Amino acid sequence: MLNASAKLKENIFDKPESAPTRDGFGKALLELGESNPKVVALCADLAESTRMLPFKEKYPERYIELGVAEQNLATVASGLANYGKIPFIASYATFSPGRNNEQIRTTISLNNLPVKIVGSHAGVSVGPDGATHQALEDIALMRVQPNMTVLSPCDSEEARKATLAAALHPGPVYIRLAREKTPLMTTSDTPFEIGKALPVWSSSKKPQVTIFATGPLLHNALLAAKRLENDIPVSVFNVHTIKSLDTETIIAAAKNVGAVVTVEEHQIAGGFGSAIAECLAAECPVPVEFVGVRDLFGQSGEPKELVEYYGMGVLHIIAAVKKALARK
Repeated sequence: MLNASAKLKENIFDKPESAPTRDGFGKALLELGESNPKVVALCADLAESTRMLPFKEKYPERYIELGVAEQNLATVASGLANYGKIPFIASYATFSPGRNNEQIRTTISLNNLPVKIVGSHAGVSVGPDGATHQALEDIALMRVQPNMTVLSPCDSEEARKATLAAALHPGPVYIRLAREKTPLMTTSDTPFEIGKALPVWSSSKKPQVTIFATGPLLHNALLAAKRLENDIPVSVFNVHTIKSLDTETIIAAAKNVGAVVTVEEHQIAGGFGSAIAECLAAECPVPVEFVGVRDLFGQSGEPKELVEYYGMGVLHIIAAVKKALARK
């Protein structure tokens, strides 16, 4: 059953409303424009796609268009941050942080500057744009950098909260967003705090496996939990902060069950599942099964079709739960 403390939407299983996570970012950026004059926006010729356009139109004096020059996007933002601004930079995740990783590392992370990097259109759910535009390595690129905080909101409302929280965070932040409409699972009352994982499903019986999910695939994890309700009791956690990880909550949940499944729309190597496994290997060694992309590039196709093709659908999560349970 849904965890009461999570305050999720009641219609989460029955035709939930949908919106792209990038919409939540756009709304929050406008809010920040009004409330914080230090906030500025920089984009690489994708203001409409990344949802920076409303900010650009309302605050043109605080918007800088860099064109297709993602390396400059990072370095100009680092200069602004060094002189007291709070820059948000946005592009497709395959280009930022994909193309400008060295500039982010050297000019932003190394100097611990409060630049907020927004990687939109991440994962295979970009769909027909294909492999060149499907960022499946961005979490790995960002979480390995010292000083960087990495956020992966599950829906549009959580993306709005993540953006507002990122503006207040003293160091650099990476926010991972999607292009496609995905189910709205949270509400304005759902708690959000950087660095805190949120329990969102708990079986009426003692759980035997814990599912840790990040990003919009949390919805598939919840659907899997509901299908398993009378077979294998599970708990589900929304881990929107990949770095710094909520190690206390994750270790406690793993100890409670003794087997874990991780779910992400990203390469398994170096991604969210790797972060969970590193944590548990050091503090609570238990069997871990990984749901994600297995050392492959993306391809053109419909988003839902690609999620299934790459092994991230509901039935794949159920199979991973059963496999993890068998290894206890």
